[in-house]
Amino acid sequence: MKTSISHAWCALRNRNFRLFFIGQGISVIGTWMTRMATGWLVYRLTGSALLLGIVGFAGQIVPFLLQPLAGARVERMDRRKLLVWTQVAAAIQSLMLACLTLGHIVTIWEIIALSGLQGLINAFDVPGRQSFFIRMIDDRSDLGNAIALNSTMVNGARLLGPALAGIAIGLVGEGGCFLIDAISYVAVIASLLMMNIQPVEVARSADNLFSQMREGWDYVRTFSPVRTILLLFAIVSLMGYPYMVLLPIFAGRVFHGGPHALGWLTAASGLGALISALSLAFRKSVVGLTRMIGMSSATLGIALILFGFSHRFDLSLFLMAFAGFGMMQCAAASNTVMQTLVPEDKRARVISYYAMAYFGAAPIGSLLAGALSQKIGASDTIIITGTFCLLGSVWFSLQMAKIGALIHPIYQEMGLMPKFPGQGEMT
Repeated sequence: MKTSISHAWCALRNRNFRLFFIGQGISVIGTWMTRMATGWLVYRLTGSALLLGIVGFAGQIVPFLLQPLAGARVERMDRRKLLVWTQVAAAIQSLMLACLTLGHIVTIWEIIALSGLQGLINAFDVPGRQSFFIRMIDDRSDLGNAIALNSTMVNGARLLGPALAGIAIGLVGEGGCFLIDAISYVAVIASLLMMNIQPVEVARSADNLFSQMREGWDYVRTFSPVRTILLLFAIVSLMGYPYMVLLPIFAGRVFHGGPHALGWLTAASGLGALISALSLAFRKSVVGLTRMIGMSSATLGIALILFGFSHRFDLSLFLMAFAGFGMMQCAAASNTVMQTLVPEDKRARVISYYAMAYFGAAPIGSLLAGALSQKIGASDTIIITGTFCLLGSVWFSLQMAKIGALIHPIYQEMGLMPKFPGQGEMT
């Protein structure tokens, strides 16, 4: 047991990752406060499910369109300098939103525009941050644990942030949440500047950016394990993640509550996601994670279907925990497996497609969920989207034998699996 506990935190023995973990943890609490406050602000100003979907769409369609180009560009840049600038830009974006809201002059159009600006920042921040993990740790065997701990940190903030936002909205309004978020970026900027990163020669490929983009696409398209994982993740992002966009509708219309009810629902989802991330942190190997991707998609789908039928707040909180668990398990396991399989010289580009699957499918799903909810109601919409997640998990399970046969030799070469027949079933 002691060995398992020490393994669960092994990535923190790396000073650079430890700094990042602390700084980012503070910042992400502010980010989750802003996410909840933005949803509640839009709902308070408009009362429209469709506009909730449009705001989610605006924040995610920009990185979807830019991800392949951004991924290729990031591989030519110093990752730490890039992340410092993206955090500075994100702080300015939050400060602008805070000033407009506290000045009582904010409109839905300004919220949409600033959400789009945050999406532009994320287009470069996500592949930069994900591909920077390997630079922050000294032992590559700690990479999976670093990703799991990052997910733990994000979802711990996801649990705490909405709860704090529910209190802060009542005390200082949505603008106060945005101001707290802007200040919180100081922590992650300071952590990046304090790191001791060995300088490396930034890759200067003779190929132009579009050739590099094509090379990354060809790799994703032809390597079936990565392609299959990305396709399922895209389905889950399209149909599963938009439940977050509709939570203000459930809080206000189904459960007849306010920001506190929304905070509890979001926190319950965050608790499930936190448990998921912790379970990944305690894993000693990536072996077995591929099968978990399909199982987590099924968990999400079933939880959403039952949530759509539920009219009891306590039961819905319980189901939100399972939905958060399934969503995070699918996202984090997919990320970990791909980062393990993909060679270093293609990592940022492949991660950009992972981000594209999220930032592309999720905004379309948010828009679809908002429009569908306007027509048939939030409950029926959630039931339909959950059904698609469940069907996606069935399809993925049917692909397991084929992709396991390809992953098995790679894990053997890396020393993660013994060389004997039948082990491919455990990938």
